[in-house]
Amino acid sequence: MFEIIQLLRSAEAPLTASGIARVLEVTKRTIYRDIAALQAMRVPIEGEAGVGYVMRPGFDLPPLMFAAEEVEAIVVGLAMLGRTGDAGLRAAAASAGRKIGAVLPGDGESDLKEWPLYASSWNAIPRSRVDPRVLRRAIREEEKIRLTYANAIGQRTKRTVRPLAFLYYIEVVVLAAWCELRSDFRHFRVDRIIDCTPTGERFAGEGKSLRATWLEQHRLP
Repeated sequence: MFEIIQLLRSAEAPLTASGIARVLEVTKRTIYRDIAALQAMRVPIEGEAGVGYVMRPGFDLPPLMFAAEEVEAIVVGLAMLGRTGDAGLRAAAASAGRKIGAVLPGDGESDLKEWPLYASSWNAIPRSRVDPRVLRRAIREEEKIRLTYANAIGQRTKRTVRPLAFLYYIEVVVLAAWCELRSDFRHFRVDRIIDCTPTGERFAGEGKSLRATWLEQHRLP
């Protein structure tokens, strides 16, 4: 029933029972029965057999409902954040884990911690001189930043860039950005960034299109 609700909430047009049944791999009879049960519980589903079903706007589900495999994906994903070497992300992962655990059936947070899935936190990422949270916030808020950057032989340059994405590898973290000095996309190892200062200048509305172009030009490994 939950999956029927999710399908109807995200649909842009009425969904037939046969279409829902095909997605959920059940019979049409099961869909008719479950929709009738949902309507009896006053879930605002409208429509009829042969025409299709829609859900009126404004219906809210409980904040978190996860299938077992979805919880497993969350547990592994949160655990693997230890490989980034980013203390801010690790703290955020711990906080997210507590919030998710608090609403899971059973004993809450302890259930999430005791899920039998583990990930090594080993990485070979050099320590950074700048706080990655500053860079991630600039990506999120589409704010230009001014970098002092050292290349592989230690030569320093100053750049104003439009930060677009973080790439996490086992051995390094890379910032992808549009570099105004080169008028092109450039990649900066975070451990070679000597200094990073937000400029207060926004490139609001440009991040998505720049990121799409960057992805077209640079195939991720």
